[in-house]
Amino acid sequence: MLLHIVARGRIGRSPEAELVDRYAKRLSWPFKVTELPDTGGKMPAVEPGTKIVMLDETGEVMGSRDFAARLERWRDGATRETRFLIGAADGFDDAQRKEADLLLSFGRATWPHMLARAMLAEQLWRATSILANHPYHREG
Repeated sequence: MLLHIVARGRIGRSPEAELVDRYAKRLSWPFKVTELPDTGGKMPAVEPGTKIVMLDETGEVMGSRDFAARLERWRDGATRETRFLIGAADGFDDAQRKEADLLLSFGRATWPHMLARAMLAEQLWRATSILANHPYHREG
């Protein structure tokens, strides 16, 4: 299953970009990042078998194991791609939210969308590590 981040804004050469690259290199699953301008730009076509996850402050707060279990169910249910959408500064409107299979939140605090991209890359790496029974993951 392809893990695909589609994010508004250009991350450029930044500490956040370095973090995304670091976790991307560790992933054993297919992974892709698509950047769109803050406004406009063409969203890549959504193929059948794609799940849509929107990072949104109103979304579900999940622990790493629950997030991994969700990805596992989708993978095992023949999902070809899980697409993670990170909006611009104003996020998503209600109509867009209704199109999502999952609204995901990293807590009720406000996070810069470039940092949210790095946090998502880390959680994708952690989830796939959990599913591979990697000994790194620990719960406290």
